[in-house]
Amino acid sequence: MHPVEQNLEAVRASIRAAAVRAGRDPATVRLVAVSKTHPAEFVRIASDAGQPAFGESRAQEALEKIPLLPSGIEWHFIGHLQTNKIRRLLPHFALFHSVDSADLARQIDRIAGECGLHPRVLLEVNVSGENTKFGFGPEEIRAALPALLVLPHLRVAGLMTMAPYSEDPESARPVFAALRNLRDEMEQHAGSPLPELSMGMSGDYATAVAEGATIVRVGSAIFGERPGAPVEG
Repeated sequence: MHPVEQNLEAVRASIRAAAVRAGRDPATVRLVAVSKTHPAEFVRIASDAGQPAFGESRAQEALEKIPLLPSGIEWHFIGHLQTNKIRRLLPHFALFHSVDSADLARQIDRIAGECGLHPRVLLEVNVSGENTKFGFGPEEIRAALPALLVLPHLRVAGLMTMAPYSEDPESARPVFAALRNLRDEMEQHAGSPLPELSMGMSGDYATAVAEGATIVRVGSAIFGERPGAPVEG
């Protein structure tokens, strides 16, 4: 068995165990295998092993990789989305995890209308308040959400966040709990479901599952470390 297959099997088992410990149905947690910087061959191995969804964060890399792989793969864009890349990326991705401003949401909506598309998106929230992270602040997203929910071509499916990097996965728990609580509050006030919570990466996805994640983004635990890069997915 290829190491990617072994790692994938271990991550799936860990997700199932975390869900059971939390009293959740493991089927309510989806794994996105973060394949950015990894070769198409690794994606094919994971896909052949039954992994349906993969995450990319670099537009050019994704646009070169996607045509090399089976058409049935579900692609998620998880990186910072630049407005000049929207038109090229929209047709290829099932979900955009990182809509980090109202202006970006309006730009996606406008271009989607011109292309006849209705993309599903997640709104990125900078729960921790780190200056190095993109995203709405909690108060900012509370104010912006009503207008974003009525954009005609955008489908707001939920929220996403990234916890500060730490060796201790428990340090991320307050961030994940805060996102879940914010989502619950906004659902109640907006009267509109926000079913998806994308949170948790290689170092802390089990904690995220315990706090209600419906999508976890796991890269290095499946594909191995990226040369010269910190653990990000």
